[in-house]
Amino acid sequence: MDRLRSPGGCAWDAEQTHASLAPYALEEAHELVEAIEEGDRTHLREELGDVLLQVVFHARVAQEHPEDPFDLDAIADVCADKLIARHPHVFGDEEAGTMRDHLERWDRIKARTQGRDSVMDGVPASLGALARAQKMLGRAERAGLADDAAVAQDGSLGPALLALVARARAEGLDAETELRAATRALEAAARAAEQAGRGDTEGSSG
Repeated sequence: MDRLRSPGGCAWDAEQTHASLAPYALEEAHELVEAIEEGDRTHLREELGDVLLQVVFHARVAQEHPEDPFDLDAIADVCADKLIARHPHVFGDEEAGTMRDHLERWDRIKARTQGRDSVMDGVPASLGALARAQKMLGRAERAGLADDAAVAQDGSLGPALLALVARARAEGLDAETELRAATRALEAAARAAEQAGRGDTEGSSG
């Protein structure tokens, strides 16, 4: 990446900024999820590499900032410090407790260290609506606000969809993953019907 960004390297790579690279980070993250869901180890290895490339690329761009440069080592240090701070039951002397205790502690630490005023802060607005709904329901549940945050079922579509996401959480499922799986099944059935239709047409014309 140093060579690509340096004089004599690649003109396209040299022109990129954090903003211009942002869409690629989203794209590569989605492709990684797809590889995981397909269970294709070769594809998974490749997509993990593509996600890593995005981090390396952004780190190289960050080195060139005139006032606040940082590099890949600095990014790794921040990541390590965050993991240590958020796992006092591993790196400190706190009791591990239950999984619920762990998640609630995680939320408290994030709120304290990141200056959040609400348990709902920090969920990206760009997250898909289904995934964001599941995330928000989880936050509300862990904070004991699930009942207060319940949406009245007035027969309209939005609350009905939210109720389905709540049902997925109650059953230990990820709503986004379940919908993607159902959509893949629909796609496969449609493609199969399409192919069968082409075969019938070719057979009749022969």
